[in-house]
Amino acid sequence: MFLYALITFLFLFLVETSTTNTKTTIPCKFDNDCPEISYPLILMCIDDFCEYLLA
Repeated sequence: MFLYALITFLFLFLVETSTTNTKTTIPCKFDNDCPEISYPLILMCIDDFCEYLLA
């Protein structure tokens, strides 16, 4: 039962993080202009600003 609750909680967390504002105030022209961060998240240059994405 605990496993089902854990999966449900994690799914809701992932859905919530994917719908929030992911755009930063860091300007960029290329993906390499964005700083590197830890694995589950990556920063990519989209519309001249770095944006968080789930890997």
